[in-house]
Amino acid sequence: MTNAISRDEIFQSGTELVSVLDFIRWSFSLFNGSDLFYGHGTDNAWDESVALVLDSLNLPADIDKGLLSGRLTSNERDRLCDRIDKRLNQRQPLAYLTNKTRFANIEFYIDERALIPRSPIAELIEQEFSPWLTEAPESILDLCTGGGCIALACAAYNPNATVDGVDISKDALEVAKINLKKLELESQVKFIESDVYSAIADKKYDLIVTNPPYVDAQDMSSLPDEFLHEPELALASGSDGLDCSRKIIEGASRHLNEGGILILEVGNSAEALMNSYPDTAFTWLDFERGGQGICMLEKSQLEALASELTRVNLAL
Repeated sequence: MTNAISRDEIFQSGTELVSVLDFIRWSFSLFNGSDLFYGHGTDNAWDESVALVLDSLNLPADIDKGLLSGRLTSNERDRLCDRIDKRLNQRQPLAYLTNKTRFANIEFYIDERALIPRSPIAELIEQEFSPWLTEAPESILDLCTGGGCIALACAAYNPNATVDGVDISKDALEVAKINLKKLELESQVKFIESDVYSAIADKKYDLIVTNPPYVDAQDMSSLPDEFLHEPELALASGSDGLDCSRKIIEGASRHLNEGGILILEVGNSAEALMNSYPDTAFTWLDFERGGQGICMLEKSQLEALASELTRVNLAL
């Protein structure tokens, strides 16, 4: 890291600053001179600095510029210095420092018990999964729901749908329940502790959507430090990144209604997925706001895949 500065030095320098703008300019200089990784809410040092400072002072993003010259109290300076230190030296992601994240234009609570949402699936939710679904889904399953962002966003954009959010992590589901109460969607959404489909019996859905763990062993060994604050359970998925995705694909047809579809995110493990199922014609989705590694499979495709796997297993 360039321009290293210790926690003590941060607090000492903070005493020399006066205004909101002072701290934005100073934190930007520190962040811009470091090797921080962005991608958990912002994608550059300036936006990161502005967001961190304004949130720490309980100020809105559209702050009146006249307030930027406002003087800070000693407690406010200490809070800012503490957060700057944690972001700069401990590499804590911005969203964990503010306990706020946005997904599909909705603000969610987040902490280190759950993955910070950043999936392009948000764009699909906002578009109501058009053109892949021709009718609004009445029942939706979000597998590996984490903090519940996909499940709750699906409910918000589909007010007539019921949504089940499933995760193996009790800790992540506690975060999801905080968001459930925050967004007042208890009548639509239910969170279930389950290893993929194990706790939902024979229930079927019009749509299964999932952003499961998909980081392979090689990528896990070289992740930026910011990712190490996120639950490993929500990231790592075996040597090729597909341990969880295989379970999802191979069981999906039993839990889809006729005409239903599976939306699955596998990120950089897309090539490994196609190699694992060479006879399956995956539909890979494009996104206006960027993103890749998300595929769509129809129920008929999943049924054919499951039948082939059963035939192969019986032949062994």
